Amino acid sequence: MDEGNQTMASEFVLLGLTHSQNLQLLLFVMFLILYVLTVSGNSIVMFLITTDRNLHSPMYFFLANLSFVDMWLSSVTTPKMITDFLREPKIISFEGCMCQVFFDHCVGAVEMMMLVVMAYDRYVAICKPLHYFTIMNLKRCTGLVLASWTISFVHAMSQLLAVVKLPLCGHMEIDSFFCDIPLIIKLSCTDSHDLDIYMNANCGAVVVTCFILLLISYTYILITVRQSSKAGASKALSTCSAHITVVMIFFVPCIFIYVWPLNIIWLDKFLAVFYTLIAPLLNPVIYTLRNKEMKNAIKKLKGYFTNHKGST
Repeated sequence: MDEGNQTMASEFVLLGLTHSQNLQLLLFVMFLILYVLTVSGNSIVMFLITTDRNLHSPMYFFLANLSFVDMWLSSVTTPKMITDFLREPKIISFEGCMCQVFFDHCVGAVEMMMLVVMAYDRYVAICKPLHYFTIMNLKRCTGLVLASWTISFVHAMSQLLAVVKLPLCGHMEIDSFFCDIPLIIKLSCTDSHDLDIYMNANCGAVVVTCFILLLISYTYILITVRQSSKAGASKALSTCSAHITVVMIFFVPCIFIYVWPLNIIWLDKFLAVFYTLIAPLLNPVIYTLRNKEMKNAIKKLKGYFTNHKGST
């Protein structure tokens, strides 16, 4: 492409999910409700785990951190998407675009790391129950969370530095509801083949490594469960099935967006909505509905408000 057409972008136009005004109004209402439910649901999980002494264990410590990450994962792009349903054109500044790139990859990577950490926690609890509280002490739990954030920060920064100085040409239009690296690379004036390979390899290193570690953890767990008593096996499978469901809901869209892209625009948009909004909403629902201790904590919270309301 002609070098004279290179520009230093100051803003981008987001084409959004649809051009239909009526459909945009419907999506505005739907996604606003979903976003409120996502934030409130994950906030309730964090509140319950913080206030209920029965939930003060490593598993729930990690679950509270996962809920915190889910809340911010949905907040990176969703508020902008919701407000954009009511405006034309849908403009985002260059700085805002780069912020979305960084935080989407940083928080998304933390989510993956936390799922691996939670799988490791379940592996220790089921395969080494006598040493569980010795291995999963507060220092190690905190270290695992901090390590997750540190690795994710480095990953996101490497992604950001690769695109922030990228020479861009033509109309600064991004055919999505948020800024993402594959879409920005399409605006590049230069041959982006090597950059595409680097981005896929970088994301693949995080996604595939986490996925393999998860498979290894749950394979060991399932082998151990087969040798356990029926009662123990049932409880372990119930807990692990919730974890595995969350893993599949989050990892499958990420794999088809960043590791093995299908390059089908409508499908990419659907998968992006799914992992940035639907998955963070489903996580607290799955964990609370499949977990006896969480259900008891919710009943106690409802009972407290009922009694408090009755006394007034």
